[in-house]
Amino acid sequence: MNPRIAAGAAALLLVTLLTGCGSTGSGSAGPSESGEPSSSSSPDGSASPSPSPTPTETPIALPSDCRAVLSDDVLAQLDDIPLNDAAFGPSGVGDDGTLTCIWADPKADTTRLVTTISLMNRGPALDMLNALVADEGFTCFTPDGGTRCEKTWPNTQYPVTDGRTLFWRDDVLIDSEYSNLAPEGYTSSIVAHLFD
Repeated sequence: MNPRIAAGAAALLLVTLLTGCGSTGSGSAGPSESGEPSSSSSPDGSASPSPSPTPTETPIALPSDCRAVLSDDVLAQLDDIPLNDAAFGPSGVGDDGTLTCIWADPKADTTRLVTTISLMNRGPALDMLNALVADEGFTCFTPDGGTRCEKTWPNTQYPVTDGRTLFWRDDVLIDSEYSNLAPEGYTSSIVAHLFD
């Protein structure tokens, strides 16, 4: 199959998957979510619109602690890696509430893991994830009620693997870029902390 056609098909699949995934933070509940029909029948059998239910769920709060979002197992894998060393620039909680976690040793040439947890509405998230599939060859799937996209590649200077993993759900984006540091269960641990 032609690579451009394959990328286009993958992007179309991602659009379909995200379109079919309702966001609990979007404020639109379908009939199965609200327990009530979205329209009522008039005596002549035609449907008439009825008011939409008011959303009752509050948005997911962004975390403020890089260690608190990780399981004990993942923390054990990161045990000797410094967190948020000033040598790597701004980290921690930003002015907009975004949490940036930089796991890296300033003495290491390439070993690092940088995660940003931020708010992103569905439209921009859909556009970004589709662009990663179509333009950069990312693979996406839909675990844990959200959309996860990922890709790995060989480092251009060292014999190690680099990569990026993104997870979007309920207007929250978890975006991790790494080089030679990919703890097993890292993203899943953050997802479990935020959404379970």
